[in-house]
Amino acid sequence: MKFGSQLHNLPEMKKFRRELRNKPTPAEQLLWNELKWKKLKGYKFRRQHSVGNYILDFYCAEYMLAIELDGAHHLEKEEVIYDNARTEFLNELNIKVIRFRNFEVENDIRRVLEDILKVINT
Repeated sequence: MKFGSQLHNLPEMKKFRRELRNKPTPAEQLLWNELKWKKLKGYKFRRQHSVGNYILDFYCAEYMLAIELDGAHHLEKEEVIYDNARTEFLNELNIKVIRFRNFEVENDIRRVLEDILKVINT
């Protein structure tokens, strides 16, 4: 992938980011309710932030941390390959990626938030 000087929130990705923001999954909405307005210890998160041609579910620029929520379709072989390539691309930019399954967010949001804080604080 070749990009100009801008890598974050490319203008051509704006439409897709907006569509995803307007149709969050229940897990995304639940986690966003805990992250927005710096609710998590004052850390600023963005939702549906793009880096290159990838749209991240949540992103904390200060700590270069991407949070991805995965539904059942992420277990399919093609999705695993895609997710691995995406993580490798982001890691090459020094962006850490942590993943949670949707059911983890829906069933134990407190533990998910604790895990996010552990990554930030390491």
